[in-house]
Amino acid sequence: MTVDRITEFLATVPLFREIERSALRTFAEITREQRYPKHAVIVSEGDPGDALFVVRAGEVKVVLVGEDGREVILNVLGQGDHFGELSLIDGRPRSAHVVATSPASMLILRRADFRRRVEAQPQVAWALLTELSRRLRQADSAIGSLVMLDVPGRVAKVLLDHATPGEPAQLVRALTHQTIAQMVGATRETVSRTMKELAASGAISVDKRQVTIADRRALELRARPRL
Repeated sequence: MTVDRITEFLATVPLFREIERSALRTFAEITREQRYPKHAVIVSEGDPGDALFVVRAGEVKVVLVGEDGREVILNVLGQGDHFGELSLIDGRPRSAHVVATSPASMLILRRADFRRRVEAQPQVAWALLTELSRRLRQADSAIGSLVMLDVPGRVAKVLLDHATPGEPAQLVRALTHQTIAQMVGATRETVSRTMKELAASGAISVDKRQVTIADRRALELRARPRL
């Protein structure tokens, strides 16, 4: 990609959206692009935390792998999403694996280069803090759902978290039943059964793996903790 095209793309990423175009170009100049095939490991848990990654195309999953080989998916990221924000601050090792679930193209900003630019553009630091706050709230919500919700409630929350605004709404990216199962700590069979129940109730509709949220209120009620 040319610097101009990278600049245009970064302008769509929340972390950089509020930066003036001339300043944004200075970030584009220090960005490099790297492509990964499907199933490639982009970063591994324990790797040096020396860069920010922005998904330019494709999809990736953020996963933890247990000693028994079982995967827990923390998140699925698509175009415009990013990971590695914490490493920009503390430089500590990666806390999870990131794996390409489709052919993916990543824009990479090295920590040292990024910090030099931030010192000259303080508004980026504020944007980074805002993004970290959003991620922390998201993590708190995910932990709460695992503790307080049954499996159907967790499935409903995943669908809501990955849907476009309004109603009817569609998922911003396709999530297989296996992927959802690994996100909510359940079996694929349980997720498939839950999806059928949600479809039968009219909360969602499914057509050729495209999930549409037909009744957002019903899903929100299902995703609400029952004390």
